Amino acid sequence: MTEYVAGIDGCRSGWVAVIYPLGAPEQAEVRLLATFADILALPEQPAAIAIDIPIGLPDQTGIGGRDADIAARRVLGARQSSVFAVPSRAAVACADYGDACARAFETSDPPRKVSKQAFNIFPKIREVDALMTPALQDRVREVHPEVAFWALNGCEPIATPKKIKSRINPDGMAERRRLLAKAGFTDAFLNAKHLLAKHAGADDILDATVNSWTASRLMRGDAIRFPELPTRDARGLRLEIWG
Repeated sequence: MTEYVAGIDGCRSGWVAVIYPLGAPEQAEVRLLATFADILALPEQPAAIAIDIPIGLPDQTGIGGRDADIAARRVLGARQSSVFAVPSRAAVACADYGDACARAFETSDPPRKVSKQAFNIFPKIREVDALMTPALQDRVREVHPEVAFWALNGCEPIATPKKIKSRINPDGMAERRRLLAKAGFTDAFLNAKHLLAKHAGADDILDATVNSWTASRLMRGDAIRFPELPTRDARGLRLEIWG
């Protein structure tokens, strides 16, 4: 039976998925999915799903967030700011920004609030956290696109940023596309004017693509885990990032 892999990234209309048979990135397809439940219900039933969203939420946090956040940040050089410090589950549970800041302040040492950028993805973190189990985590792993590009670039950080002042940086996108082309994704796929453009940014699709590459590494046993020996949260979920 053909095994599939999937890379997932959040977007303004839900989730972007890049799916292909293991070992065949030239057959990659892009899909838009509304919910995390839809990802789990994909007809191909991917054997590895690599998703750019925190999995495993602490009760208390220290400087820099989870050990996984700190470990991943160490290898990224100038790109390290792309890994945000994940706050406590109690903070993530809050739908109001003021409440989230208050709970984060109470559950961090030294006390700190949450950024608006982090708060804006809390609904997606809650969506995944509601369905995630330790058993499911064997198939659905947390990844980070800049960590994936680091691995794809010979374990060196990407020189150019993907965005500058929240705007797409063409040079950064081109550098990442070149690396993905070397990994087997076709130029036609990487440079397509996707019909999803009104639902997802070009950077979301690129990130889902490199996440799918990490999913294939997970299947082959080549992926790198940050940290090497993760801890677990109160629900038994491993606090780890793969690249």
